[in-house]
Amino acid sequence: MNVAAYKFNDILDRLASNEMLEGKGRGNEIGFYIFDYLPEDELKIREAIPFLVQHLPRRRPGLRVAHVNLFDLIIEHLEERKLLQKAIEQARKKGDEFLLKALANPLDPQKIARVFERKCPPDDYDLFLLSGAGSVFPVLRTHSLLTALHPVIQDKPLVLFFPGTYDGLSLKLFGKLKDDHYYRAFKLLPDRDRQ
Repeated sequence: MNVAAYKFNDILDRLASNEMLEGKGRGNEIGFYIFDYLPEDELKIREAIPFLVQHLPRRRPGLRVAHVNLFDLIIEHLEERKLLQKAIEQARKKGDEFLLKALANPLDPQKIARVFERKCPPDDYDLFLLSGAGSVFPVLRTHSLLTALHPVIQDKPLVLFFPGTYDGLSLKLFGKLKDDHYYRAFKLLPDRDRQ
């Protein structure tokens, strides 16, 4: 999907809609959405997210929006636990594979979901935007984190900006790396809405 294929007003309209924010038309499903885009559009998406966060309350006064960059969240978490410098040293000395195993416990998706909850208490926000999925691979798998966030977010909508493809059944990071099946999210804008 090409981010240029959408008008940002369409994205703003969708994010601010009653259907999205009140869960209408989901059939009691979890309000998780995926906005998939071409990996080469990553910089455009990074620029667009602050625009969305700024303009959403103008479209829907009083809307409380939280944006969480997963890479920043993980770095902050590792710094708080005094593990960041150790992780950098381990990667340098013992390699990436060793580091992945060493970070498996501190970056367990259940633990990261609790970090997310502390940073953005669900009662304080109406809409959550997640970015940085490509930057945290492979230390954090998107499908695992989304599953861990279900009980945390509960009935609030969450949108994952995903550099790759989502076909309604599985996520494919960068359009190449297939993740496990994840079928509990909706596409933010169906392909037919492309311009």
